[in-house]
Amino acid sequence: MKSFLLVALIGFGLLGTFPTAVAQRPNAGYTLGDIVAPFSLKNVDNRTISLSDYQGQRGLIVIFTSNHCPFSKAYEDRILALDRKFSAQGFPVIAVLSNNAAIYEDDTFERMQARAREKGYTFPYLQDATQAVAHSFGANRTPQVYVLKRNGGADATARFTVEYIGSIDDSPQDPAGVQRQYVDEAVTNLLVGRPVVTPLTKAVGCAIK
Repeated sequence: MKSFLLVALIGFGLLGTFPTAVAQRPNAGYTLGDIVAPFSLKNVDNRTISLSDYQGQRGLIVIFTSNHCPFSKAYEDRILALDRKFSAQGFPVIAVLSNNAAIYEDDTFERMQARAREKGYTFPYLQDATQAVAHSFGANRTPQVYVLKRNGGADATARFTVEYIGSIDDSPQDPAGVQRQYVDEAVTNLLVGRPVVTPLTKAVGCAIK
Protein backbone atom coordinates (compact mmCIF):
# COMPACT_ATOMS: atom_id res chain seq x y z
CA MET A 1 0.00 0.00 0.00
CA LYS A 2 2.82 2.37 0.92
CA SER A 3 4.63 1.53 -2.31
CA PHE A 4 1.47 2.20 -4.32
CA LEU A 5 0.96 5.57 -2.58
CA LEU A 6 4.55 6.59 -3.27
CA VAL A 7 4.26 5.68 -6.94
CA ALA A 8 1.02 7.65 -7.17
CA LEU A 9 2.56 10.71 -5.58
CA ILE A 10 5.50 10.60 -7.97
CA GLY A 11 3.20 10.04 -10.94
CA PHE A 12 1.11 13.09 -10.14
CA GLY A 13 4.12 15.23 -9.26
CA LEU A 14 2.90 15.80 -5.70
CA LEU A 15 6.12 15.10 -3.82
CA GLY A 16 7.47 18.52 -4.71
CA THR A 17 4.55 20.25 -2.97
CA PHE A 18 5.53 19.18 0.55
CA PRO A 19 6.59 21.95 2.98
CA THR A 20 10.23 23.00 3.26
CA ALA A 21 10.50 21.44 6.73
CA VAL A 22 9.84 17.88 5.52
CA ALA A 23 12.78 15.70 6.59
CA GLN A 24 15.17 14.89 3.78
CA ARG A 25 18.19 12.65 4.16
CA PRO A 26 21.11 13.97 2.07
CA ASN A 27 22.03 11.83 -0.94
CA ALA A 28 25.70 11.83 0.05
CA GLY A 29 27.92 13.25 2.74
CA TYR A 30 27.03 13.71 6.40
CA THR A 31 23.67 13.07 7.93
CA LEU A 32 22.35 13.57 11.45
CA GLY A 33 24.62 12.26 14.20
CA ASP A 34 27.66 11.86 11.96
CA ILE A 35 31.05 12.94 13.28
CA VAL A 36 32.64 15.61 11.08
CA ALA A 37 36.15 14.83 9.83
CA PRO A 38 38.91 17.41 10.47
CA PHE A 39 39.39 20.02 7.75
CA SER A 40 41.55 23.09 7.14
CA LEU A 41 40.81 25.90 4.67
CA LYS A 42 42.23 29.32 3.79
CA ASN A 43 40.41 32.31 5.24
CA VAL A 44 40.07 35.66 3.47
CA ASP A 45 42.79 37.05 5.79
CA ASN A 46 45.14 34.34 4.39
CA ARG A 47 45.20 32.42 7.68
CA THR A 48 44.45 28.72 7.69
CA ILE A 49 41.35 27.92 9.74
CA SER A 50 40.86 24.36 11.00
CA LEU A 51 37.97 22.57 12.66
CA SER A 52 40.31 21.89 15.58
CA ASP A 53 40.53 25.64 16.23
CA TYR A 54 36.99 25.43 17.63
CA GLN A 55 37.51 22.75 20.27
CA GLY A 56 36.68 25.30 22.97
CA GLN A 57 33.32 26.16 21.43
CA ARG A 58 30.00 24.46 22.17
CA GLY A 59 29.36 24.00 18.48
CA LEU A 60 29.51 25.59 15.03
CA ILE A 61 27.18 26.94 12.38
CA VAL A 62 28.80 25.95 9.06
CA ILE A 63 27.24 27.75 6.09
CA PHE A 64 28.10 26.97 2.47
CA THR A 65 27.54 30.19 0.56
CA SER A 66 28.88 32.22 -2.37
CA ASN A 67 29.32 35.74 -3.71
CA HIS A 68 27.36 35.42 -6.94
CA CYS A 69 24.21 33.62 -5.83
CA PRO A 70 21.17 35.88 -5.30
CA PHE A 71 19.91 33.59 -2.53
CA SER A 72 23.23 33.94 -0.69
CA LYS A 73 23.06 37.70 -1.08
CA ALA A 74 19.51 37.74 0.27
CA TYR A 75 20.67 35.83 3.35
CA GLU A 76 23.86 37.80 3.99
CA ASP A 77 22.46 40.07 6.72
CA ARG A 78 20.71 37.12 8.35
CA ILE A 79 24.00 35.20 8.44
CA LEU A 80 25.68 38.16 10.11
CA ALA A 81 22.81 38.29 12.62
CA LEU A 82 23.25 34.59 13.45
CA ASP A 83 26.93 35.14 14.22
CA ARG A 84 26.19 38.20 16.34
CA LYS A 85 23.59 36.29 18.34
CA PHE A 86 25.29 32.94 18.83
CA SER A 87 29.05 33.47 18.61
CA ALA A 88 29.24 34.76 22.19
CA GLN A 89 27.17 31.76 23.31
CA GLY A 90 29.61 29.27 21.83
CA PHE A 91 28.12 28.67 18.38
CA PRO A 92 30.03 30.89 15.90
CA VAL A 93 29.46 30.95 12.16
CA ILE A 94 31.93 29.63 9.59
CA ALA A 95 31.15 30.48 5.95
CA VAL A 96 32.59 28.31 3.18
CA LEU A 97 32.70 29.06 -0.56
CA SER A 98 33.10 25.91 -2.66
CA ASN A 99 32.20 27.13 -6.15
CA ASN A 100 34.57 26.78 -9.08
CA ALA A 101 35.89 30.33 -9.53
CA ALA A 102 36.66 29.58 -13.19
CA ILE A 103 32.90 29.43 -13.77
CA TYR A 104 31.91 32.38 -11.58
CA GLU A 105 34.35 35.29 -11.49
CA ASP A 106 32.50 36.75 -8.49
CA ASP A 107 33.60 33.72 -6.48
CA THR A 108 37.36 34.22 -6.81
CA PHE A 109 39.40 34.50 -3.64
CA GLU A 110 40.04 38.18 -4.31
CA ARG A 111 36.30 38.83 -4.64
CA MET A 112 35.72 36.89 -1.43
CA GLN A 113 38.19 39.17 0.35
CA ALA A 114 36.50 42.27 -1.06
CA ARG A 115 33.02 41.05 -0.07
CA ALA A 116 34.09 40.26 3.47
CA ARG A 117 35.55 43.77 3.84
CA GLU A 118 32.55 45.52 2.29
CA LYS A 119 29.98 43.73 4.46
CA GLY A 120 32.10 43.63 7.61
CA TYR A 121 32.02 39.86 8.04
CA THR A 122 32.47 38.94 11.70
CA PHE A 123 33.14 35.29 10.84
CA PRO A 124 35.71 33.39 8.76
CA TYR A 125 35.01 33.18 5.02
CA LEU A 126 36.85 30.12 3.80
CA GLN A 127 37.79 29.05 0.29
CA ASP A 128 37.16 25.38 -0.47
CA ALA A 129 39.18 25.48 -3.69
CA THR A 130 39.20 21.70 -4.27
CA GLN A 131 35.54 21.33 -3.18
CA ALA A 132 36.67 18.49 -0.89
CA VAL A 133 34.91 19.93 2.16
CA ALA A 134 31.65 20.46 0.28
CA HIS A 135 31.81 16.86 -0.94
CA SER A 136 32.50 15.50 2.55
CA PHE A 137 29.54 17.42 3.98
CA GLY A 138 27.30 16.62 1.03
CA ALA A 139 26.60 20.31 0.42
CA ASN A 140 25.12 21.09 -3.00
CA ARG A 141 23.36 24.45 -2.52
CA THR A 142 24.19 27.98 -1.45
CA PRO A 143 23.29 28.77 1.19
CA GLN A 144 23.17 25.40 2.95
CA VAL A 145 23.69 25.06 6.71
CA TYR A 146 25.12 22.39 8.98
CA VAL A 147 24.79 22.97 12.73
CA LEU A 148 27.43 21.02 14.62
CA LYS A 149 27.54 20.21 18.34
CA ARG A 150 30.78 19.60 20.21
CA ASN A 151 30.93 16.36 22.15
CA GLY A 152 33.68 15.47 24.58
CA GLY A 153 36.17 17.77 26.24
CA ALA A 154 37.37 21.16 25.01
CA ASP A 155 40.62 19.60 23.80
CA ALA A 156 41.89 17.07 21.28
CA THR A 157 39.17 14.63 22.38
CA ALA A 158 36.43 16.95 21.08
CA ARG A 159 34.24 15.67 18.28
CA PHE A 160 31.69 17.64 16.29
CA THR A 161 28.46 15.88 15.36
CA VAL A 162 25.86 17.02 12.84
CA GLU A 163 22.61 18.13 14.52
CA TYR A 164 20.88 20.09 11.75
CA ILE A 165 21.08 20.24 7.95
CA GLY A 166 19.20 22.55 5.61
CA SER A 167 18.00 26.10 5.18
CA ILE A 168 18.50 29.12 7.44
CA ASP A 169 14.77 29.81 7.57
CA ASP A 170 11.56 29.39 5.58
CA SER A 171 11.74 32.58 3.48
CA PRO A 172 14.71 32.43 1.10
CA GLN A 173 14.16 35.72 -0.69
CA ASP A 174 12.16 37.89 1.72
CA PRO A 175 13.40 38.42 5.30
CA ALA A 176 10.08 40.03 6.19
CA GLY A 177 8.26 36.80 5.36
CA VAL A 178 10.14 34.55 7.80
CA GLN A 179 7.91 32.41 10.01
CA ARG A 180 10.32 29.65 11.00
CA GLN A 181 13.96 30.39 11.85
CA TYR A 182 15.30 26.87 11.54
CA VAL A 183 18.93 27.50 12.44
CA ASP A 184 18.05 29.86 15.29
CA GLU A 185 15.63 27.26 16.67
CA ALA A 186 18.20 24.46 16.35
CA VAL A 187 21.00 26.32 18.13
CA THR A 188 18.66 27.65 20.82
CA ASN A 189 17.55 24.10 21.62
CA LEU A 190 21.09 22.75 21.68
CA LEU A 191 22.21 25.51 24.05
CA VAL A 192 19.70 24.33 26.66
CA GLY A 193 20.34 20.64 26.08
CA ARG A 194 17.20 19.92 24.08
CA PRO A 195 16.99 17.98 20.80
CA VAL A 196 16.51 19.88 17.58
CA VAL A 197 12.78 19.88 16.74
CA THR A 198 13.21 20.18 12.97
CA PRO A 199 16.64 18.70 12.21
CA LEU A 200 16.32 18.38 8.42
CA THR A 201 14.93 20.92 5.95
CA LYS A 202 15.37 21.52 2.24
CA ALA A 203 18.15 23.96 1.33
CA VAL A 204 16.88 26.41 -1.31
CA GLY A 205 19.46 28.26 -3.38
CA CYS A 206 21.99 28.04 -6.20
CA ALA A 207 23.72 24.81 -7.08
CA ILE A 208 27.39 24.53 -6.12
CA LYS A 209 29.32 24.36 -9.39
